[in-house]
Parts: sequence; C-alpha cells; structure tokens
Amino acid sequence: MSAFPVVARRLLPALLIAVWLAVGGGLGPYAGKLGEVATNDQAAFLPEDAESTRVLEAQRAFRQEESLPLIVVWTADGGGPLDPAGRQAASRALASLAGAPGVVGTPSPALPSEDGEALQGALRLAPDLEDELPAVLDRVRAAADEVPGTRSLLAGPAATQADLSDAFAGIDGLLLGVALAAVLLILLLVYRSVLLPLVVILCAVFALALACAVVYFLADADVVRVDGQVQGILFILVIGAATDYALLLAARFREELVLHEDRRTAMRAAVRQSYGPIGASAATVALGLLALLLSDLTNNRALGPVGAIGIVCAVLGSLTFLPAVLVLLGRSAYWPATPKPSASGAGHGVWRRVAALVDRAPRKVWAGTLAVLLACAAFSPTLTAKGVPLDEIFVDDAPSVTAGKVLAEHFPGGSGNPAVIVADAGALPAVTEAAEGTEGVDSVVPVAAGGRPGGRPLVVGGRVQLNATLEAAPDSDAAKAALARLRTAVHAVPDAHALVGGYTAQQYDTQRTAERDRAVIVPVVLVIILLILVGLLRSLLLPVLLVATVGLNFLATLGVSALVFEQLLGFSGTDASVPLYGFVFLVALGVDYNIFLMSRVREETLHHGTRQGVLRGLTATGGVITSAGVVLAATFAALAVIPLAFLLQIAFIVAFGVLLDTLVVRSLLVPALVRDIGPVSWWPGALRTRTGPSGS
Repeated sequence: MSAFPVVARRLLPALLIAVWLAVGGGLGPYAGKLGEVATNDQAAFLPEDAESTRVLEAQRAFRQEESLPLIVVWTADGGGPLDPAGRQAASRALASLAGAPGVVGTPSPALPSEDGEALQGALRLAPDLEDELPAVLDRVRAAADEVPGTRSLLAGPAATQADLSDAFAGIDGLLLGVALAAVLLILLLVYRSVLLPLVVILCAVFALALACAVVYFLADADVVRVDGQVQGILFILVIGAATDYALLLAARFREELVLHEDRRTAMRAAVRQSYGPIGASAATVALGLLALLLSDLTNNRALGPVGAIGIVCAVLGSLTFLPAVLVLLGRSAYWPATPKPSASGAGHGVWRRVAALVDRAPRKVWAGTLAVLLACAAFSPTLTAKGVPLDEIFVDDAPSVTAGKVLAEHFPGGSGNPAVIVADAGALPAVTEAAEGTEGVDSVVPVAAGGRPGGRPLVVGGRVQLNATLEAAPDSDAAKAALARLRTAVHAVPDAHALVGGYTAQQYDTQRTAERDRAVIVPVVLVIILLILVGLLRSLLLPVLLVATVGLNFLATLGVSALVFEQLLGFSGTDASVPLYGFVFLVALGVDYNIFLMSRVREETLHHGTRQGVLRGLTATGGVITSAGVVLAATFAALAVIPLAFLLQIAFIVAFGVLLDTLVVRSLLVPALVRDIGPVSWWPGALRTRTGPSGS
C-alpha cells in the first residue's frame, strides 16, 4: 500500500485548520458588515396579500405621500395651558423646515389640543434616509426647541424607526461579545479545562464568520432579506448550535481516548458515532427553519434560509475544524483533567444517581414530571399574541414612546398614525361620509394636492387617499375593532373599490396572518421532526413519544412565559410572531437533546438491552447534554441585551424552554417512559425483541 494516503491523512488536520484560519481571517469582517445589507423598515415585512399591503402599494402612486411621518409635540415647560403666542412660534418653526434636507412637502401648521395644553404639527420625511435620519431629527428637534416656554418631543413612525435603529446599533459587537463571554464562562466552570473552551469558542466564531459572509453576499444580491432581528438571531443560533455540536463531539472523543491509545483512532471512532446524531439534529433545526418559507409574513420567511445557512455552517465547523484541532492536541486538549487509557469509562456520579432513580421508580418519575409539565401548560392559553403596544416595543422608555404617551394624553389616540383609505375619486363624498359615520373614527381628511391642508383633493390615476384618525390608540384592541368597522363601512360604498391600510391595519393583518402561519407551519415542523426521528431511531412509537414530550415542553414553557410576561415584566401582550418563533426554535432545538440521548441509548441497547441501554445512555450523555443545554440557554438569553420586547420575549421562551427540556424532559421524563415501556418502545423496529442480560 502506498504511503501517500497515510501522509495525506496525517496532513489533513493541518490543512483543515489552515482553511478555517483563512475563513476566520478573511470572512470575519462580514459579521460587522451585515448591517450594510439589512433593513429595519417594518413596512417591508407585512403580509404580501393583505389589504394593508395593497394600500401601501397604492400609496406609492401618490408621490407626495411616499414619506415617513413625523409628529412634533409641544407642552408647556411647567405644565398647564400654553401661551397663545406659542402656537404662532411653533407654526413658524415648522414652516422653517420646509425644503430642509430630508423633509418633503409642506409641514402642517401647529394645531392645539382641546385642553389647550399641547400643540402638534406634522412633517413628512423622505422614506430612504437610513443613516441620515438621526441628523434630520436633530435638525427638527433644534427648530422645535426654539419655541419659548415649551418642551418639544418627536413622535410618529419616523421617531420610532430612529429608536429601532438605535436599539440595533452595535448589535454585531455587543450581542456577540455577551454571548461569547457567557459561553466561555460556562465552559470554563463546567469542564475546568483551559484549552477546550477556547477551541470550542474558536469553532463557533469561525462558523459564524462563514455564515455571515454567505448571508451578506446573498442579501446583497437580493436572494435573502436581513433585518436587525434576523441578524441577532443568526448570531445566537450559530454560536449556540456550533457549541452544542462541538461539545457532543468533544465528549465522545474524550470517551474514546479512554478506550484507545492512539488519538487518531479515537477521533475516527468519535466522528463515526457522532456524525449521525449531529446530522439529524442539524437537519431538524434547518428544515424546521426552512418551514418558515411557508409563512405569509416576509420577516418570517427571511429567517428561514438565513437560519438554515447558519446551521449548515455550524455543522461544517464542528465536523471539520474541531476534529482537526482535537487530533493535533490529543489528550492535552482536556488538561488538566487529561483522560487516561483504560478498559472502560464511568459516567459522572450525579448522572449515575439520576439513572438509578429512573431505574428504581420509572413510573413515579414520569408521572411526577408529567404532572408538573401539564400544570405549567394549563396557563399557555393565557399567552396573548395580539401584538406588542407601541409603548411596550422597547424594554426601556425610548424617546418616541415618551412622545407618544404625551400625544395620547392631549389628542385623539390615533393622532400621528391614521388609518389610510384609498378609493376611486368619484366615490370620495360617499366614502368620506361612510368613514365619518363609523364608530371609533374621530376625523377624516382627504390628502390635498401640494400637501396643503384644506386644499383640493389629490387625484392620481382616478384614486384619492383619505386619512382617518381613530379615537383609540392605534395599537389598541379598540382601534383594531374600529378598523374592522371602518373596512366594512367603506367596502359597502358602491363602485368605490375602497381599501383601508395604515399602522393599525398592518397590525391587524399581521396578527391574523400570524395565526394562519401557526396553523400551517406547526404541523409541517412536527412531521419533519417525526420523519427524521423515525429514520434515525428505526422506530415509530419512540419518535411519536419524543415529539409529544417536546410539544408538551413547549406548551409548559408558554404557560410559564405567560405568567412571567404579564406578572413580572408587565407586558400586556406578545408580538404576533413570538409563539411561532418560539415553537420552531424550542421544538427543533429541544429534539436535539433527545436525539443525542436516544441515539446513544439505541447504541447501548444493541449490546445490553433496553433497560441497560437507557441507564448507560443517560449516564454517558447526561453531563455533556446538560452543559450544552445551559450554554444554548445562555446564548439565547444574550438576546435580552437588545432593548426590544420581541427579542426579550424570544430570549426568555427559548432559554427557559431549553433548560426545562434539558433538566426535566430529557433527564427524567423520556428515560423514565422508555424504561417503563421497555423494548416495546422500539416498535416496530428489530430492537423491540432485543433483550439484555436481565431480559429487558
């Protein structure tokens, strides 16, 4: 036999390390460049076929209205009524901004509130300002501050968009730093090794660099979409998944080093035993994410391929870079707890005791844990996914939120965010009358030519636009109910072909679309996971059992989350997409740990029977799976550093759910059920007839 293959095999680890060093060095900067191809324009993430989206498209014909509204609010410095001269000064301040960079059309005059304690004026900003938006807002703020004896605030979509940009600013540095620091600290505490945590972190960072580069080029070519939320989740997903897969392989390599003197032989055995569970685990997450392509919400669809790319890169790093480094380091990778060659290995004492408990009283264990999970799941219907109110979007009060509260105190709740009606010009009087007669509508004003209030209605292509100010806050249930009545009223006008959009309509349509998405995507994800488990475990009963336990874990997590969000964090609702995101992440990632456990149980069952297979598998994998779960929970918890309610809610649901799955479902419920059911668990596979020394 030629010596070339032997030399090639010995050089392969060094070659793989060199390739990944080039990937990390050359592609690493793309993690910081993703923001260049990301958009935080919420209008881009609406249901494609919803009425509010069609209105948005129709508005683009009204070139003067293709803008981003900004509301300026003035109140007296010490509270109370404003000086009448203040209204004239405020109107002059607004007029001075006409033609300023970033300002389109003619600003409105300042209008007083009914109580005489506030003024408001509206400007329209160019919709594509992006990086220039803060400077434009500073210019508006400076002009507004010139009104003597008043305090000025900025509200409306433009102010909210600026606050969103601030919230996502530095996401590539802050979020990544917090996540990596948490992972490193946990690994150091759990493994008490110097080199292994650094190697695992390096593997995750290189995988993230590759993922970000691929996503950057695809987003730049308009193949995929990226926004701040997708970017943040990509970082967390790759770090968490790569760490999980790396820990599983590193733990198996450590076991094989106990059995084999030669480190290359040990690594071949470790990879051979690990690539199946890791591949199945990655497939459940990647395919679960790709199921989001069935969503009618653009931001959901955006996450699907981006997340799947991240998972593929995490697997590549864990099965190429990590084995290469561990082969070169050998036993020194685990220093100072260096594994010694031995006839057999022993699991951690804690997990031997857990396995003994499961073996001694399996029915009591699964019945007790099942009761706890069902009790938590009973609260899941109380989690309301009706959307997060504007004043709760940010974890801390952002300037736009404070301004919105002041605006709502003195003006109709819908000020600054009117419902937008687009209709045929010939039906303008009838549509106006129908809208004004709708319960919950405060006022209806046609958009005037030249942007001058009270002017001739602007007609474009035979269509007109009207702004209907609602009495209730635009994100409230009352506003959504008024919107539904408004649509019914204007749709009934003959030959008007009226459509109703705007912020409230977008929230209403998004909520209904999210409900439809859950009904479609949840069953698809469950079927995908079930098929993968059937192929991996060569069984039907056991995969059904695993999917059921993971689903119960998800419902229990929602129940606890409902209590925490409402009672502790003060949220009145969750974002409409939170339950779906939570389901995809938690169910797909939760199945990961059952895959790691049950693939090892199956391996042990082949030699020792089901009873010993459960006990040996639980003892051997307990430590590594638990540490992987803690690491994944910590990485998702890092999303909480971004002060947005959506990401905080996702962070809690996934972090808590992963811990619940790792410590309760995978450690107690599943092993106890399989131990109690016995070999029948493997039905209809051949293992159902395989017995160990004790006949089980």
